[in-house]
Amino acid sequence: MASRLVQAFLLLGCSWMPLSRTVCSVSYRSNMFPALETELKQETLPDPYEDFMYHHLQYYGYFKAQRHSLPNSATHQHAWKNNPRLILNGSFGERDDLIPDDPPQKEKLLWPACLSSTLHRQIEAVSRDSLMLTSLLKSRQLLHDEFGEANPHLREPRDLFAFFSGSGSLQAPRWPIECEVIKENIHHIEGVPPQPEYFYQPTGNEKIPEIVGEKKGTVVYQLNSVPTEGSYFSSSRVGGKRGVIKELAVTLQGPEDNTLLFESRFESGNLQKAVKVDTYEYELTLRTDLYTNKHTQWFYFRVQNTRKDATYRFTIVNLLKPKSLYALGMKPLMYSQLDANTRSLGWRRQGKEIKYYKNHTVDGQQPFYCLTWTVQFPHDQDTCFFAHFYPYTYTDLQCYLLSVTNNPVQSQFCKLRTLCRSLAGNTVYLLTITNPSRTPQEAAAKKAVVLSARVHPGESNGSWVMKGFLDFILSNSPDAALLRDVFVFKVVPMLNPDGVIVGNYRCSLAGRDLNRHYKTILKESFPCVWYTRNMIKRLLEEREVLLYCDFHGHSRKNNIFLYGCNNKDRKYWLHERVFPLMLSKNAPDKFSFPSCNFKVQKCKEGTGRVVMWQMGILNSYTMESTFGGSTLGSKRDTHFTTEDLKSLGYHVCDTLLDFCDPDQTKFTQCLAELRELLQQEIHKKFNELGQDMDLEGSWNDISLSDIESSTSGSDSSLSDGLPVHLLSIAHELTQKMKKKKKKKLLQTRKQRNEQYQKNHLIREFKSTEDASERAGFAFTLQKPPTFFKNSRNTSSSTIKNEKPRMNELSGRDKGTSLDPPNTTTLTLTKNKKRMQKEKPRFTVSCSPKRSTNSSQEPAPDMKPNWSWNRFPATKRGCANMEAYPSLHIYTYP
Repeated sequence: MASRLVQAFLLLGCSWMPLSRTVCSVSYRSNMFPALETELKQETLPDPYEDFMYHHLQYYGYFKAQRHSLPNSATHQHAWKNNPRLILNGSFGERDDLIPDDPPQKEKLLWPACLSSTLHRQIEAVSRDSLMLTSLLKSRQLLHDEFGEANPHLREPRDLFAFFSGSGSLQAPRWPIECEVIKENIHHIEGVPPQPEYFYQPTGNEKIPEIVGEKKGTVVYQLNSVPTEGSYFSSSRVGGKRGVIKELAVTLQGPEDNTLLFESRFESGNLQKAVKVDTYEYELTLRTDLYTNKHTQWFYFRVQNTRKDATYRFTIVNLLKPKSLYALGMKPLMYSQLDANTRSLGWRRQGKEIKYYKNHTVDGQQPFYCLTWTVQFPHDQDTCFFAHFYPYTYTDLQCYLLSVTNNPVQSQFCKLRTLCRSLAGNTVYLLTITNPSRTPQEAAAKKAVVLSARVHPGESNGSWVMKGFLDFILSNSPDAALLRDVFVFKVVPMLNPDGVIVGNYRCSLAGRDLNRHYKTILKESFPCVWYTRNMIKRLLEEREVLLYCDFHGHSRKNNIFLYGCNNKDRKYWLHERVFPLMLSKNAPDKFSFPSCNFKVQKCKEGTGRVVMWQMGILNSYTMESTFGGSTLGSKRDTHFTTEDLKSLGYHVCDTLLDFCDPDQTKFTQCLAELRELLQQEIHKKFNELGQDMDLEGSWNDISLSDIESSTSGSDSSLSDGLPVHLLSIAHELTQKMKKKKKKKLLQTRKQRNEQYQKNHLIREFKSTEDASERAGFAFTLQKPPTFFKNSRNTSSSTIKNEKPRMNELSGRDKGTSLDPPNTTTLTLTKNKKRMQKEKPRFTVSCSPKRSTNSSQEPAPDMKPNWSWNRFPATKRGCANMEAYPSLHIYTYP
């Protein structure tokens, strides 16, 4: 009867239109028919595979449920064969951990007006019973065609392909089971302040309040269960701690009670305790990073029950850094919910009487520092938020990635994958961005660029720079299309989702700084950095990686700058400094080249930039974006906004085009300028030591590490080592790895001969190259400097440094030149010639980085500060560049 009703329904030309979609707790959602139940009970064929797995799992003790509880895909096939009109809607990559705990709800249907009320009731009964049958007919691996053909096939492997379903479901964040989480969804609008926000100018009369604590004050908010040092992460779940969420804020005694109501148990929130010490004065204690007893810098909390005309004072009492940008005029951020709803105003810098000072502590205890400020709220009974910097949560990232996957154009050249799962089970996303190549050979010729952010969860400015980069590289700008033609971009937008979710400043749930553990062998304890390093290692085996950059935030210096690694190979001497210098010319009011540093300290050997540099990436950087603002150019003494940081993402793309310009004039002129700057730095260093030096000598043989000071800014430069509970595991893994090492098999005679010929050619090439270099650099120092470590053997070190280090060359790039512009220049030229051939009718300008889409670029007044007397060459490439042809062969690297 039901099948006849449906056939009649289809013959009328009507369709079922879902009004709302509910994510059910099964892998597939479908509308089934109750008439099939009797047929299934009469004839259900056993599935040989599932029968085998049942006995296999039961034998090893992994399955103890009843036999009838197993899902049977044969039932699925039988239902399909008997009802070809039945559509099994498989959502791409849906998973159990994406599903909320609420019971599935029936889809609401928009009934056509042509059906009678009797038919309405009958079809309602069919859809109501279908949900019961769906759980019996589910299969996690078999998919069926949607066009009436019974051709079941296996679904794509897990964690390889995009898993955002068409219903728009997001992965709910997973929290440690100790964390209480409120059910409210916190969302903020993006807004640009109407006026520049200048630094606070100290008057010298700022009040330094005395810390009184709980003895003289009243606790109005306090987190009870906060895991600290000594405990360690055990398990997680969506929603955090089980049970009823308690109200931690005080109960107001009436409408006249003006006590503020605090809350921070939401995503990225951080506030442990609030003490009311006066009518409008509060002392705040930040929560340390989970499973540690330090790293208090990031704060983000909510206050309610505000009064408009009152002046409030907030004092954070347990900061750990002796220096801070708050001492240089940085203001905290405030967000008003009423202003956002009525005036579309977002986050803004607020605060007066700002003071950063040392807290008086008992001798022997860890010294704390305090931040105090006053503020007036704009409205009565408002909901306001305070934050160290513009928040960017894990949910914000997922919403952005969902919009990319649902974009039919962007999803063609941007593929979203799962890199790994974090310690708590949250997804670490990996984006591969490149235009489809015509042939496999063209795809293999592309170089790679690797970018990452948020390894330190409290440095949200890294996410805003990353967002600006993604906005541009995914746009329809000709420059963005050219970059996608030439490069393969590997992007990890959030390396430490666990830390971002719980509101940590620096650590993961392992209680350690991930940016000191890129060499780790503990895949299960540090999965995010282990899989990132492994991904880059595989990428280096496939192609050359031109650039690696990890986006960070800096708490003690203004502006934006890079940390890199000095290259010891004379062939590429100073090349690692060219990209930062170009970036400073393209963003002169934000980026400071003098703040860049290229010294590799021993305590930084576990960082991403150093490990990737040692793996063979010459241009390996950490980009530091300030929490404060700029001291340069037109933006001098103003705070950075999110738009400023996003514009830097555009400038990274812009500089990448300059760096790989077929016309290498800019590159060579930057090298000349760097040599001149280095001479000035050496001269300055000698003047400080009271010595004279002839700069016409071989100053380029001097070790750059002796000239530069160490990088400063991070409060965790020294690694804390492994937690106690991981020491034994690391020792066991090390012992196993030693046992597994085997002797290399002897090569065949043919292989040995080929290797001998190869080494012979390398030695000949080296000898000719050394002869030419010695002819060009036959100088000696007039007076050996005393502050160098190798000053005793200057003459011998000169000869030694002149010889290229072949082991470093082979380690960095197997047979491929590391000179950045050379290989990419050829690809850029070939792309332009191909475009000129194929579509001569449509032309766009090919002048340097001038995109036709103005919305993707900074304001017109922000022009690169290139010194054109140093760069007399013409603009990039040819005068005109043809529009990009449609590529019909989709070959992804």
